[in-house]
Amino acid sequence: MDRMSLLGFGACVPDPEFRASLPFPAFDINRETIPPLLRRRSSQAMQMAFSAATAACEQAGRSPAALPSIFASVAGEIKTTDQLCSELVKTDGVISPAAFHNSVQNTAAGYWSIAQQCTQPASALAAGEDTFAMALLEAWCQLSSQGGELLVVCYDETWPAYLAPDSGNPAFACAVIFAASAAADSLLQIGMPYYGDTAFPQAWTALAERMPILAAVPLLSLISSAEQPNTVALSPINPGWQVDLGV
Repeated sequence: MDRMSLLGFGACVPDPEFRASLPFPAFDINRETIPPLLRRRSSQAMQMAFSAATAACEQAGRSPAALPSIFASVAGEIKTTDQLCSELVKTDGVISPAAFHNSVQNTAAGYWSIAQQCTQPASALAAGEDTFAMALLEAWCQLSSQGGELLVVCYDETWPAYLAPDSGNPAFACAVIFAASAAADSLLQIGMPYYGDTAFPQAWTALAERMPILAAVPLLSLISSAEQPNTVALSPINPGWQVDLGV
């Protein structure tokens, strides 16, 4: 395989001011993407992930039940985990079984599979500042060995401020559907992620340093752009991960 084809994407941003500043279409959380029985236990992270994933599938005209998936998040269910830790230090130390169940890294991936009745493989990963890049690398590895198409969802909810002052905001989620090799209806074609020294766009550096999942913004901004560079950085760290376009 010499390239991946991007067939559809979606982006979910709860903050209206930040949403308006993005160079591509984005929308608020759509709670209708989550079945009613799951909504009451869903976190902001899960709501954003479902919203973005549903939009990507709709744009690409693909059934969610037919796609393997990769869910990537720097902090995962950080608010639920923080709640559990707060409960543990209390005198009785009693925690909610439901909260414990929903605190794991693959919460969104698991519920997505259940909600969509999808029996395809689902992966969940976290890689700190390289989370978005590693999601694309994992997608490359899966498609190069198995072919077909898959869904990649990258998301992070707002982090509790006292855990990481000046970090972990704004909340953001994006989803893309990739196909192995070239596709006639692709919105963008990218090569295998690799390590290099391409500069990350300065306009987004400060935000991506504060909320690492925003490293996806430069690549997504090129989907509808008339002018595309040969290479785009996947991380504000330099040297860092990058991909070639239109290879």
